[in-house]
Amino acid sequence: MAEIPVLQNILEANEAMAAQVRSRLERAGVVALNFIGAPGAGKTSLLEQTLPRLHGRLSVAVIEADCATARDAGRIKALGIEVVQINTGTGCHVPAHLVLQALDRLPLERIQLLIIENVGNLVCPAELDIGESGKIAVISVAEGDDKPQKYPMLFRQCCAVVLNKVDLIPHTDFRRERFEGDLRTINADVPLFGVSCRTGEGVDAWVNWLIGQTTAR
Repeated sequence: MAEIPVLQNILEANEAMAAQVRSRLERAGVVALNFIGAPGAGKTSLLEQTLPRLHGRLSVAVIEADCATARDAGRIKALGIEVVQINTGTGCHVPAHLVLQALDRLPLERIQLLIIENVGNLVCPAELDIGESGKIAVISVAEGDDKPQKYPMLFRQCCAVVLNKVDLIPHTDFRRERFEGDLRTINADVPLFGVSCRTGEGVDAWVNWLIGQTTAR
């Protein structure tokens, strides 16, 4: 019977840490976007396509969260981007207190955009505030077209949706009209970007949107 108060205490503690993260980012003028998607959705591949296109246009840093290994962080570092690795162990999401610690390792005064690549999961990261400016839902064609209806919380909260691997659509039974229709019943106005990290299709439009979100603040 003590589980509910314990959970409430954990959530309240996280909210307090998230408020500190948000305050620090706002004081520094940094826009922070929380990339949420399932394992294999292509979050890191999206960053590999996105970050070079932002070079000379925005100053960017990345926080990489994963249960184990720093492999994704290594891929980002190879692009010449400032990156901080967070390993959550058995945790299915990155909590706000670890983001707060990561901020101590970043030159916030020189950063305009901070991208947080969360642990691969469509549920837990969507439930938790980590002080971000907005959540980005990264979904791949290979996951199927039913994800908005199956995971409505993420699609309701996110400020943009990236549908990755659109080059695979002709080779699957993915129905784009069904995906978009379900998405619009949950979040009518959220921007949707269809991209292929293999061919580069749609990435420029996505990058231009990112720049607009950052420079508009």
